[in-house]
Amino acid sequence: MKKRKMSYIVLLFLGPILMSSCLDEHPKDQLDEDKAYTTSANLYVNTVATLYNYIGGTSDSQGLQGTYRGVYDFNTFTTDEAILPTRGADWNDGGFWKRLYYHTWTSSDESLKNTWNYLYKVVILCNRSLQLLDKHAQLLTQDQLVTYQAEVRAIRAMFYFYLMDMFGRIPLVTSYDIALKDVKQSSRSDAFHFIFDELQDAAGNLPHAHSNLEGDYYGRMTAPVAYFLLAKLALNAEVYTDNDWTDGTRPDGKDILLSVNGAQKNAWETCIYYCEKLKEEGYRLESDYNFNFQVLNETSTENIFTIPMDKTLYTNIFKNLFRSRHYNHGAAIGMDAENGTCATLSTVRTYGYGTDSIDHRYRFNFFSDTLYVDGRIVRLDNGEPLVYKPLAVTSFDLTGTPDVKTAGARMSKYEIDRSSYSDGQLQGNDIVLFRYADVLLMEAEAKVRNGGDGNAELNAVRSRVGMGFRNATLSNILEERLMELMWEGWRRNDMIRFGSFTDAYDLRTSPDKDGHTIVFPIPQDVLDLNVNLSQNKNYE
Repeated sequence: MKKRKMSYIVLLFLGPILMSSCLDEHPKDQLDEDKAYTTSANLYVNTVATLYNYIGGTSDSQGLQGTYRGVYDFNTFTTDEAILPTRGADWNDGGFWKRLYYHTWTSSDESLKNTWNYLYKVVILCNRSLQLLDKHAQLLTQDQLVTYQAEVRAIRAMFYFYLMDMFGRIPLVTSYDIALKDVKQSSRSDAFHFIFDELQDAAGNLPHAHSNLEGDYYGRMTAPVAYFLLAKLALNAEVYTDNDWTDGTRPDGKDILLSVNGAQKNAWETCIYYCEKLKEEGYRLESDYNFNFQVLNETSTENIFTIPMDKTLYTNIFKNLFRSRHYNHGAAIGMDAENGTCATLSTVRTYGYGTDSIDHRYRFNFFSDTLYVDGRIVRLDNGEPLVYKPLAVTSFDLTGTPDVKTAGARMSKYEIDRSSYSDGQLQGNDIVLFRYADVLLMEAEAKVRNGGDGNAELNAVRSRVGMGFRNATLSNILEERLMELMWEGWRRNDMIRFGSFTDAYDLRTSPDKDGHTIVFPIPQDVLDLNVNLSQNKNYE
């Protein structure tokens, strides 16, 4: 159990949020404003603190990670990292997972619409919070007002980051009271610059605290969290400033100039700058890779931003382990399971599975081969040992194959909390969103792209897990990012940046010839309700 409750748990209930497709209706606050905003404390709770209730989630398409059919799944199962194959009567789900793997989604996809709605719901709530802070500014000191506004703006910028990354051309709405007819769609480059500028402005007024540590800033937006997002934005600047991603060309990161601390830096220099800022903030690699994902991982020196978890204090869920393990695996630890998610063939081969040079992180990230729990072999219903077979994922539909229920290496990144509730979905491990190992790999990549040497950063990550020296080439860095950040939700972002997202691999041929699937379509219901918006190129 956590030592203390998060300081931002809502003390007054903010009324139900009503959200239609996007920007067609404002959320309604049904709490009497005279009661909600009487002191600086309850003003903070009901304008700023309440926003953190939306970082995690409890139902499909809600939260940045931990639930199904939302941000995490769209960024993971569309890549060469992981797959959710059909296993007989299990996991067909109307072809949803197959559409992700083969990039055949459409603008009418319900889960895509729900994810858009979730992200914009939080944006609109942020706009509402900024309006209320301004309206009740007399309750605050000037320093409080500036700090609270910065916190809300940074949260809003983070949600705009996910929207821009997934959908490209998005409406940028900064006022709660804007009329629908006045909502305009921004180019991707304009969205990028807006988000970057917002985070830079906000960061200067945010506390320099480690958000993953329990205390007053636990789970909150702090300057280091903003620095991480700024580094990520700069690293992807070639992608995010490209307004026609179907023409086969991109801007050059060396020519993309950004204003940083009064100086002009190119995209790669900007990324390096913010990576170095995080080093100055005291983040370090943990000596034990697993420590970042264990039960009670709040003291990690490596985790930068997490979703706080506790089976009795918070309602956020983490379904990913539950979704992956075999039914008998779940029974062996006293829980249930769904027998679904596994690694792709290309992933286990990248780790060197089946060779004499398998990466040490393989055993950290996967349940593989004969399964043991508490020192005993787990057995199938027929008495045979349960053996996960990493190389048996030879078809998307495994129905009728000998290994239909056992094909694929399964997720093992987070320590299983044996005292968790709801079959492990309410656990004591905080969900890791941003991590310092990612920062080192970003810096290595930015240095190489800028003509420099990224060996020190790349090999700091490798040596931590006992792996030998490797030259920091772009191809090696991409492989390293897969092995280090497996199951953390960054693979789609990485593959797009490296130009491999629409390549053929494993069971999949190239899904399109023009690269239009590197962004998702704007949901059709959104287009129907907002006449000023148009569909992304080459989606019907």
